[in-house]
Amino acid sequence: MTDEQAAWRLFTLNWIPIALMAATLAFCLLLTRFSMTFGGVALSIGAAGLYGGIAYYNALTPHRRDPRVIFVLGATAQLMLVSFLVTPLTYVAASLDFPMQDANLAALDRALGIDWVACFNFFYHRPALLPPLSLGYAMIGWPVFGIPIVLGWSGRYGRLQQFTLAFALALIATTIISGLVPALGAYDELGLKLDPQVFTSGAYVASTHDMPLIRDGSLRELDIFHLVGIVTFPSFHACAAVLYLWAFWPVRWARPIALASNGLMLVATPIGGAHYFVDVFAGMGVAVLAIAAAGWIGERVRRGTAQATALPEVAVAAE
Repeated sequence: MTDEQAAWRLFTLNWIPIALMAATLAFCLLLTRFSMTFGGVALSIGAAGLYGGIAYYNALTPHRRDPRVIFVLGATAQLMLVSFLVTPLTYVAASLDFPMQDANLAALDRALGIDWVACFNFFYHRPALLPPLSLGYAMIGWPVFGIPIVLGWSGRYGRLQQFTLAFALALIATTIISGLVPALGAYDELGLKLDPQVFTSGAYVASTHDMPLIRDGSLRELDIFHLVGIVTFPSFHACAAVLYLWAFWPVRWARPIALASNGLMLVATPIGGAHYFVDVFAGMGVAVLAIAAAGWIGERVRRGTAQATALPEVAVAAE
């Protein structure tokens, strides 16, 4: 019960970064020309509200209180809200219009001895490898729903709440850094032209379309259904691969699946998203720091819960 109480406290604490993200987005919408279409906002908040409402109803109804329902649906609601809030914030960050850093990022790759073009050619001239790369790059979405189910049903509620917190912290850090270090990606910078009949990077094409419009001020109405990942440095795909693998790791049967899917996503990130390799390394670094921060906070919450639970027993023993 102490573990469940600690997880509940951390779940409650996780609303703080979500509230800060919501306040930041609202502040930006009020003070800038950015706006959001009503349909996307209503559907996103409505879906998260439904999950969260069921979780709280279960938690506050004495004859229910199934921790699996509470934590699975509650964490899913929080993860949905984090994803919904951070996506438009990446567009706001890009509108800061700091100097583009593609040349510097490409130079860092070369300084590390990495030949990006050679890596690209290795995959591009082996067409059988391209579909798995596309599949791997697209795997970023499903763990947002899969992790709460796996960790919740296996009773690892504390790990689930730490993952939710780490996910939020990593996205906040990625968004801020991307605004300060904007970049489009490797393909244009390195003079590579893709044949759509062989391979194309949908994420890169969408980013190269939206980024100039954001920077010159012509794109200010944001539709959540049409927003794309315009973050290049650091790569959140690389960050997510580390976060997801860490989240799944305590569940023994899930480890092979997590290793395969997230390993493939990590390998696919440079080619699938036109990311420089320094983007990948930076994304992995953000994930490690976010995990460390969430773990430290989670341990503090667990100790505080254990001490609070022990106080009545100490009082009775003293009497």
